[in-house]
Amino acid sequence: MDSQDHKKKYQPVCVCTNLRRATRAISNMYDAALASSGLKITQFSLLRAVERNEPVAITALAEEMALDRTTLARNLAPLERDRLVALAPGSDQRVTEVRLTRAGREAIAAAVPLWKKAQADVSRLVSEGRVEQLREIAREVSIAAEGFAAKRR
Repeated sequence: MDSQDHKKKYQPVCVCTNLRRATRAISNMYDAALASSGLKITQFSLLRAVERNEPVAITALAEEMALDRTTLARNLAPLERDRLVALAPGSDQRVTEVRLTRAGREAIAAAVPLWKKAQADVSRLVSEGRVEQLREIAREVSIAAEGFAAKRR
């Protein structure tokens, strides 16, 4: 399919469908770039969030990742199984904290150069200046959708 054929491809009116389509395409690119590290982009992002905040309570990590606790627990399970993170009670025994293990730090270190290449690839594929616009639009949409969801609760 050349670029002209791609431009003719049906584009749904639904904002959600378009965002999901774009997200899947970009996630597939990052997953392919990270493949040799053994991580998927979702796992890499979660490990980086732990790294930025550790030790981090599960509730705070779920909030940062914009995930409910159940989804976060499902995403943490393979990382804990592979000994990339460790879960332990915090100073308040009601709080579970997540920390990186040595293997988790090594996994991040191995994946960062691959992630940087994927970032550069995306920047080359998208028209100049549009990557920052994508970030801004994604942030705006996320904030708006979270506000909308909060009003409906």
